[in-house]
Amino acid sequence: MKSLYENLTEPAPLPEGAVRIVPLGGLGEVGRNMTVLEYDGKLLIVDCGVLFPEESQPGVDLILPDFSWIEERLDDVEAMVLTHGHEDHIGAVPYLLKLRSDIPIYGSDLTLSFVEPKLREHRLENPPLNVVDEHDTAEVGPFSLEFIAVTHSIPDALAVFVRTPAGKVLMTGDFKMDQLPLDHRLTDLRSFARFGEEGVDLFMVDSTNAEVPGFITPEREIGPVLNQVFSDATGQIIVASFASHVHRVQQVINAAARSGRRVALVGRSMERNMRIAEEKGYLSIPEGVLIERSMIGELPPEQRVYMATGSQGEPMAALSRMSVGSHRFVTIEPGDTVVFASSLIPGNENSVYRVINDLTRLGAKVVHQANAKVHVSGHASAGELIYAYNLVQPANVMPIHGEIRHLVANGQLAVKTGVSPENVVLAEDGVVVDLIDGKARVVGAVPCEYIYVDGRSIGEISDDELETRRTLGAEGFISVYAVVEHDSGMVLAPPTIRAIGMAEDDSVFDEILPDVDDALRQAAAPGGQDPYKLQQAMRRVLGRWVARKLRRRPMIVPVVVEQ
Repeated sequence: MKSLYENLTEPAPLPEGAVRIVPLGGLGEVGRNMTVLEYDGKLLIVDCGVLFPEESQPGVDLILPDFSWIEERLDDVEAMVLTHGHEDHIGAVPYLLKLRSDIPIYGSDLTLSFVEPKLREHRLENPPLNVVDEHDTAEVGPFSLEFIAVTHSIPDALAVFVRTPAGKVLMTGDFKMDQLPLDHRLTDLRSFARFGEEGVDLFMVDSTNAEVPGFITPEREIGPVLNQVFSDATGQIIVASFASHVHRVQQVINAAARSGRRVALVGRSMERNMRIAEEKGYLSIPEGVLIERSMIGELPPEQRVYMATGSQGEPMAALSRMSVGSHRFVTIEPGDTVVFASSLIPGNENSVYRVINDLTRLGAKVVHQANAKVHVSGHASAGELIYAYNLVQPANVMPIHGEIRHLVANGQLAVKTGVSPENVVLAEDGVVVDLIDGKARVVGAVPCEYIYVDGRSIGEISDDELETRRTLGAEGFISVYAVVEHDSGMVLAPPTIRAIGMAEDDSVFDEILPDVDDALRQAAAPGGQDPYKLQQAMRRVLGRWVARKLRRRPMIVPVVVEQ
């Protein structure tokens, strides 16, 4: 992706009396949100999330922020603030704590409750977790923090106002202005206005829906739609959602209770998160509605509801496995209803539509955002963002959380409300912004690569290796093997060609084998020859022929053994 800023170098040391903002994720993408604030040699981290891989990243489990800029400065980190419990804001926390396990973490009760199992899985014991609520304050080094309630698609989300002697920064996290939220917890616009009166030097604002006009539909309007879907369904119902979307799970449970159905949670993360939400009082389950996954199959189909993960088409998630008939407990039958109760994250379109097609092929009725109002976004749209700008009246604006088009659209909204265009900073991951003398400006860039998690490997997979995987998946693999006598250069075993992942039979290579053999014999010489040069001689001839004749560019691995 071409950067908004070209040829930026590493910034000079932070001037005295300035605040530095370093986004290490979430700007130019929807995911792996992480921002570092620096003042007087000390660091404050806000969020530490993951990005989920796309189809073009085969084998990758997760994508982390690039910690390299702070890795040598971990002792300078005063605290980490987590705005809410979605994976794109908390999923990378264990990986950072493996570098320094005693970083104090601040977040709401539900957010930290979702973090704790992750830390146990990574064998990180007793990190300092500090539960905060709206209106709470905390002093962490030179940073004075105040937490503000915001409405999002998960309970207990918080914005954070950061006061320093050099300037005041208001970070919304993910938010919207639902005026009728299910948990009655409104975005605290009074505090936004209060901060505006005090003076906000830099407003860092969620950009995800900046292109969407108007105001987001209230969550309450989803309930009646789900009730109707459940009423019309004749077979079993499968609802797919994010494993942390407590509000949507509550609505599904309510609809099931109303229609006389029982609900089983499917997916390890779904079961874990909803158990935590119920224990903490964020999820209310009527007596007898929830049933163990292993027992729901004993009920007739018209009484079953499965609440599952996989709304983004993730290959290993429950819904994807159901769609191809490989799930251990759930089999899709003609007449079943499948509901995608989540928005479509950019980049996941092909995966989601593939799952929808597979489910339709099995005879299921598929209900999704394009054909029914079964989900509303958790992010403020253009009307809400303009409202926020008019309340806060910030001196400078830095759009966050979104792809480039979202960031640009958000910046344009700020300008419409009276913010000077020169005070709107459009940055990407790694682009460093200094707030000094009331002015925010770009001062350089730091490394900010994708860090891939592949099984137990962290950061060891490169983009070149991913390209190799893509080639193997799309074009196939050809090996060519020969044996050469070292001293004489005589070919003892002529080339043998084998292909994997290609439609053509190996016999198709009979046409080119003599040319590959000739190239090898000409390259070989008495007294020995560099095996690499012999291999390349075979690769060149075979590669040109395959590209011309078969219209393919497979991976070709030549092997020459000298005896």
